[in-house]
Amino acid sequence: MAHDLYGKGTWIFDLDNTLYPAVCDLFAQIDVKMGAYISDLLSVDLIEARRVQKDYFMKYGTTLAGLMRHYHVDPHDYLDYVHDIDVSVVMPDARMARALEALPGRKIVYTNGSAGHAARVMERLGVTPLFEGVFDVLASDFIPKPDPGAFGALVEAYAIDPGDAVMVEDLAKNLIPAKDLGITTVWVPTASEWSRAGADGGFIDHVAEDLSAWLAEVAGLDRTGLAD
Repeated sequence: MAHDLYGKGTWIFDLDNTLYPAVCDLFAQIDVKMGAYISDLLSVDLIEARRVQKDYFMKYGTTLAGLMRHYHVDPHDYLDYVHDIDVSVVMPDARMARALEALPGRKIVYTNGSAGHAARVMERLGVTPLFEGVFDVLASDFIPKPDPGAFGALVEAYAIDPGDAVMVEDLAKNLIPAKDLGITTVWVPTASEWSRAGADGGFIDHVAEDLSAWLAEVAGLDRTGLAD
């Protein structure tokens, strides 16, 4: 019997800690780079830099949004710096690739990071040809998730029918605007406190503890990614 999400017209995937497992801990590398950038920019120690970093993340959705608002940083310079990391810790995911290929409908990555970073990660995963495009923070004019305006820009850019779309995301609060638009929501929980913030708000339709296995199930494959 087909899964109720099989046949959806558009699949929207967050990138970091969603398309690849959080245990890869790519964000730990990005976190170090952000701290160093802020420390140098503000001439403060790393403890104060981290306080600023997390404060901006909570207030504005991304650290970059806060730095642009308060210090007019060059977003391209910032993104190039913080995404200059080792992505070799991300392993190819053949099961995910088979599941994505088996799912009808187009696939889009929606990230608060840069398209360049997304491209490197997707190449490591082995899923690049399966995606129609990447909607990054530059495409949203640097307005990050979960701002409803950014979601509106995504829907307009790809002519998405919200009622025929699914969004997959590790940060629960980023699913709120998607649900408000009528998009079916899928939460990929991690151990991070940021992942679970607001998760009890009633806007999550599905939970995928293991995204590759869950997608294989939706696509009608077994847990190895082979057809049932």
